[in-house]
Amino acid sequence: MLQKHIGFALSIVAIGLFVPGILAPMFTLNMELAVVLSGPSISSELVNKELVNKELSIIGTVQELVSKDRLFVALLIFVFSVVIPLTKTSLITSVYFTKSIEFQRKISKFVAVIGKWSMADVFVVAIFLAVLSTDHAQSAEQHQLSFFGMSIDFEISTQTLSNVGVGFYYFVGYCVISLIGSQLMLSAINRSQNIMGNNEL
Repeated sequence: MLQKHIGFALSIVAIGLFVPGILAPMFTLNMELAVVLSGPSISSELVNKELVNKELSIIGTVQELVSKDRLFVALLIFVFSVVIPLTKTSLITSVYFTKSIEFQRKISKFVAVIGKWSMADVFVVAIFLAVLSTDHAQSAEQHQLSFFGMSIDFEISTQTLSNVGVGFYYFVGYCVISLIGSQLMLSAINRSQNIMGNNEL
């Protein structure tokens, strides 16, 4: 019984982490463009422009994809990072309030069916980590202009910076705590079913 209480408490905490996890920024992305001129008597920065400055959350990403008519990708992200995790955690939590062994059995079977997708939320985190690996990526190209016997060199460079946002930590916390809570609840359900089965014998 204690295991069931702990599993329920962890599931509630997981849901509490889930909401800011999908609403708060997962990471910030910044891209800058710079053009530097250099020559015999010239050395100056001609352009230094910020091309991109975004804070991206899961829901914000879905909304942006929808606005750009990338509906299929938006649907995939929404289903795998919002619908499936929330459905699984909510169903597991609902078991706490019922005494019906039959209802508990149905829930455990359904959770087992969608269990193959239980790592989808972790996959979302992996995608964001892959994006974050672009931190401090920089590229530069050298060019030269010559006219009237004078040569001017210029360099075009771009720099991409990305930083983890608070939503990332909330979502990772949800993934870990939800996994532990779900396992404890399912284990408690299976134990109660085994006890009922033995009593019937």
